[in-house]
Amino acid sequence: MSNTVESYLSHYIIIPKKGKRWSDFIVPFCVAKTLLTFPGTIPKEIGYLDKFEVLYLPNNSLSGSISSKIFNLSSLTDLEVDLNSLSGTIPSNTGYSLPSLQYLYLNDNNFVGNIPNNIFNSSNLIEFQLDDNAFSGTLPNTAFGDLRFLESLFIYDNNLTIEDSHQFFTSLTNCRYLKYLELSGNHISNLPKSIGNITSEFFSAESCGIDGNIPQEVGNMSNLLTFSLFRNNITGPIPGTFKKLQKLQFLSLSNNGLQGSFIEEICEMKSLGELYLKNNKLSGVLPTCLGNMISLIRINVGSNSFNSRIPLSLWSLRDLLEINFSSNSLIGNLPPEIGNLRAIIRLDLSRNQISSNIPTTINSLLTLQSLSLADNKLNGSIPKSLGQMVSLISLDLSQNMLTGVIPKSLESLLYLQNINFSYNRLQGETPDGGHFKNFTAQSFMHNDALCGDPRLLVPLCGKQVKKWSMEKKLILKCILPIVVSAILVVACIIVLKHNKRRKNENTLEKGLSTLGAPRRISYYELVQATNGFSESNFLGRGGFGSVYQGKLLDGEMIAVKVIDLQSEAKSKSFDAECNAMRNLRHRNLVKIISSCSNLDFKSLVMEFMSNGSVDKWLYLNNYCLTFLQRLNIMIDVASALGYLHHGSSIPVVHCDLKPSNVLLDENMVAHVSDFGIAKLMDEGQSQTHTQTLATIGYLAPEYGSKGIVSVKGDVYSYGIMLMEIFTRKKPTDDMFVVELSLKTWISGSLPNSIMEVMDSNLVQITGDQIDDILTHMSYIFSLALNCCEDSPEARINMADVIATLIKIKTLVVGANTL
Repeated sequence: MSNTVESYLSHYIIIPKKGKRWSDFIVPFCVAKTLLTFPGTIPKEIGYLDKFEVLYLPNNSLSGSISSKIFNLSSLTDLEVDLNSLSGTIPSNTGYSLPSLQYLYLNDNNFVGNIPNNIFNSSNLIEFQLDDNAFSGTLPNTAFGDLRFLESLFIYDNNLTIEDSHQFFTSLTNCRYLKYLELSGNHISNLPKSIGNITSEFFSAESCGIDGNIPQEVGNMSNLLTFSLFRNNITGPIPGTFKKLQKLQFLSLSNNGLQGSFIEEICEMKSLGELYLKNNKLSGVLPTCLGNMISLIRINVGSNSFNSRIPLSLWSLRDLLEINFSSNSLIGNLPPEIGNLRAIIRLDLSRNQISSNIPTTINSLLTLQSLSLADNKLNGSIPKSLGQMVSLISLDLSQNMLTGVIPKSLESLLYLQNINFSYNRLQGETPDGGHFKNFTAQSFMHNDALCGDPRLLVPLCGKQVKKWSMEKKLILKCILPIVVSAILVVACIIVLKHNKRRKNENTLEKGLSTLGAPRRISYYELVQATNGFSESNFLGRGGFGSVYQGKLLDGEMIAVKVIDLQSEAKSKSFDAECNAMRNLRHRNLVKIISSCSNLDFKSLVMEFMSNGSVDKWLYLNNYCLTFLQRLNIMIDVASALGYLHHGSSIPVVHCDLKPSNVLLDENMVAHVSDFGIAKLMDEGQSQTHTQTLATIGYLAPEYGSKGIVSVKGDVYSYGIMLMEIFTRKKPTDDMFVVELSLKTWISGSLPNSIMEVMDSNLVQITGDQIDDILTHMSYIFSLALNCCEDSPEARINMADVIATLIKIKTLVVGANTL
């Protein structure tokens, strides 16, 4: 065994003495997500550990092959060796037996050869990931049908062949839990009608050499969120049945041979956010119904043969981030309504037949980073207002019929990196300030009468300089005195108004002195921080809307909670959260940095919690919380509730306390979040009523039956969460039916059956200290039951909860230091 690997594994495995079997000493164990990186090979001795359950070695520097012995471990549930440099084949010996295997991650290695049929005997597989290897051969047509619990199938970027696609997709209909199906980079002959029976939410078959048409039955895949057939040989029209995919958010049919028109049925896909039809053989008109696609943020229909005007309704989609209509035959002009695209980042209308002037309203596109209008029939001058497009990075106006001068206002664009004004009819002096000092002659070639710096291969501006000197003299003698006088008058007015406003601000600051000045973050800053609210920045979705990760220009990481304004209730949730949080300051509450609100957009900007939610740490594979970490989290949550109930000027009832609403920062400190249905208790008020329903399972009895809200309701929810944290069982778990609930299950376990309800991961991590932990668990579960008394008056208060948990923590820490 490699010394490095043996040294690492010795932290978890007792190496037996001579004459003893490995299996006598091995118990199941849980490995933390972040492991020590080490080189070498996977020791074949692991194959003799017949009680071994989890082999978790991702993202190391391991090489060599995997011993066939490891593929005979009947107790193995989790085999994850992804992101290494392992090679060779998967053993196909007849003794292969992994009946307990649930998670198989071999992706991002160098494995070759066939996928042996025996691997499909692991009928309990939930996640199957072999992507990004060099597997080859033919996939069995019906083997996947036996994996009835399969949720994820990732085999992309290999060299596998699916010969009978009908049988293959038919077999997948047995996988009722299948959510992710990624087949890209393999060989599939065609898409059969049986694809319509698949239940997956994510389907991708890019670069698979697929021929033929898209079957009409694709419209039956009603669970689809993402569908991609990018870069295949698909022909025929776009099926009208796509309109039935009302959940679909991402559709890519680019780089195929699709024919026909842009069907209006696409406009009926109300959830569609990204549409890619680039590089096909589509033709005809772009329909006016595009303006009905209110969820659309990215559209790319470039490199087709559309020959109509761009529908005026398109410019009403104010949340569009990217438009690419390049390389078509579009006609007409650019209307003033182009200025409505308040969030646009990239706009490419190049290589079309668009004529007329560039509208001055284009200066409203303050978020635009890339603008290409090249190779059209634009005329007139370049608007000076382009200099107000502060985010512009790339500007291409080449191969048009533009006249006049290049505006000096463009020198003020701080981020401008690429420009192209070539092949026009421009004249006058080329700008030389700002980033124009870095541009080359290629950006200005083939114009009529440009002059300026010789390095740009244009003549010097001799006559223009003299003419400009005469103009300057005229300004100095006649116009300048008038201008100076006007400036002085305006300055006096500004000073007077400033003094008046300062008095008002001083008065206002007295009322805000305890809160600090609120930070202002604009919508456009949020767009830049989240890369246009892109999918790569997406953190999650809740009943209120979506949350995105972002990074401000000063480097600060933020989380942006975007409210879904289509629902009046969700909009009221935003107002409630702002109202509840505006006066709250506590280390265990998620800090609200700012809010951004207008008629069409509402969001909360919060501090970013790098470790995500407690719910994730409890239930996702390969995350393990120790006993002390769980205890610290619940102390943090109790401290937050104690402050809300008794420490703020007006008592606040959270109303929706649960693990998914508790976030962890980089130091694993817990912060309570999501005050969307919180209630403020007016002065002297101990309870109120509500019609808002919180999360089932965490509701206090009086809340669920009568809508009574009080701080005691939060105490009840806290008790349920305390049980959940140490049992790893949700109150809505399938095991809780009829008379059995999480509360009665815990009550029945005291005092002698605590091991039966504790999270098994805690037992594995704790080891020899389990007896001490059981004593503490008894106190914790008793405390949780005191929080969950049916009568609100009988429940313990949060101050006593905090005191009890701190006593337990003192005992735990003291025992660990002995």
